[in-house]
Amino acid sequence: MISTTARSVRRWTSLAMMGVLALAACGGDGGDDTSGGDIGTEGEDDAATEPVEVEVSRGEKVAAPLVTGPVAGGRRGLPFNPLPAGLAEEYGYIEEEFLIAGEATTYAPEGDWGEDGEWAASPTQTAPYRTRILVRRPADAEAFNGTVVVEWLNVTTGMDLDNGFALASDELLRDGYVWVGASVQQVSIEGGDGLFPGFPGLDEVLALKEWDPERYGDLDHPGDDYSYDIYSQVAQALRRPEGADPLDGLAVQQIIASGESQSAMFMVTYVNAVHPIADIYDGFLLHSRVGPTGWSLAQDAADATPAVARIRTDLSDPVMQFQTETELFAFGGFVGARQPDTEQVRTWEVAGTAHIDQRWMDNEADSIRAWDESYSPDVSGCPVNDGPQTLVLRAAWAELTQWVGGSDPPAQAEPIEVDDDAIARDQHGNAQGGVRTPAVDAPIARLSGEDDCVQTASPLGPFLGSTTPFDQATLESLYPTHQDYVEAVRVATRTAVDAGFLLSADGGAIIDEAEQAPIPE
Repeated sequence: MISTTARSVRRWTSLAMMGVLALAACGGDGGDDTSGGDIGTEGEDDAATEPVEVEVSRGEKVAAPLVTGPVAGGRRGLPFNPLPAGLAEEYGYIEEEFLIAGEATTYAPEGDWGEDGEWAASPTQTAPYRTRILVRRPADAEAFNGTVVVEWLNVTTGMDLDNGFALASDELLRDGYVWVGASVQQVSIEGGDGLFPGFPGLDEVLALKEWDPERYGDLDHPGDDYSYDIYSQVAQALRRPEGADPLDGLAVQQIIASGESQSAMFMVTYVNAVHPIADIYDGFLLHSRVGPTGWSLAQDAADATPAVARIRTDLSDPVMQFQTETELFAFGGFVGARQPDTEQVRTWEVAGTAHIDQRWMDNEADSIRAWDESYSPDVSGCPVNDGPQTLVLRAAWAELTQWVGGSDPPAQAEPIEVDDDAIARDQHGNAQGGVRTPAVDAPIARLSGEDDCVQTASPLGPFLGSTTPFDQATLESLYPTHQDYVEAVRVATRTAVDAGFLLSADGGAIIDEAEQAPIPE
């Protein structure tokens, strides 16, 4: 179930308008008919024109799909993208898979779409669909913190990937979130090539129907034009389930939408054009948005999407953009879509981070080994970026969750500094500006999100960034003694925690690790 407060938004109207609507409902046209008495005559109570508060249920106009499950069986006996067993045991979580089916709607752009993101759209046609959602929730209902995260699963490689979860799982699980992964795009269900088909260490792209025909053979996706409404209906299945209840009766306070990389591009369009219509999510995290634009709302209306798209600033629901170094100049560059922070839009650009990194690779490897024990990422060359993305992302989730719940917006952050068409870097090669952490303010390595020195058969190599440890001479010049290093980390950590870019618990762990590190020895 979901509380009335959480699922409702306040709308303002006036008694005068209500009177007009009532008159119209009775067949009045506002003309000569006076049988209902005069409206607005002299001496009438002035309160008749004062605004009154009317409660409208959030997302009530979104269609409710039929939910069935939990799903079991199939050739492999487990879902694709399974929750790593170690995480489930450590945090006391269970994972279930459900099918949702219904009629999805496409949208068409209305008028000219400008860079400001204030885009109008209208529903057009419908088609049946059947897809799946993954639900990861605390086994103990008392551990649920009231927030559900719905991740638009990433299909860049041609198969479903839970990129956002992989990078933020510790924060989501230790603080009691429910995470829902939604398969809302066609390629990961029906098969075909993604933008960058291929995953490190896997010989083939694995769409759901190909990976387990017995489990997923009945899925049916009519095309990505329908993805936006399917994504809305996933939230509806959580707010007002018809059939099975994917949340098993948990009392939801808020639902936050999330997407990483290509999914974040789709979500730019969702936030700007579809959210004003559907009004079913309470807030948004656009993670590692690639390029300066959004994704086309419909295949036959691709030209309607402008070359630069910012997040509209007239929304009443919070939107947070979380960017790494990689996206600043990739695919036309997010730098072209930078915008000032507002009371409803925040952007963090995090120095020392890569689009996908070692933490992401480790989590995905653990997931794949649930069904292929022999899996190896098969990555060589320079070390993958092992920067502070996960640590800052944890803070972003904590801040966004409170913000959606009515607290103050997250801290404002300076953008990463750029020089012409490149990131401005210090004498050690680390980015200047942006969200600062001990990884770049008390560094022991060069951390880049731009290098393409990782060797892998997958086209994702350039997105993995790099980690280049400092040599002994550099370490000794920066930190003549071990205590010098510890103190530098301590100061940088306190600064980041005080600024709101690191959580206090993570800050303590960073300092403890520095105390144990053999630096500069």
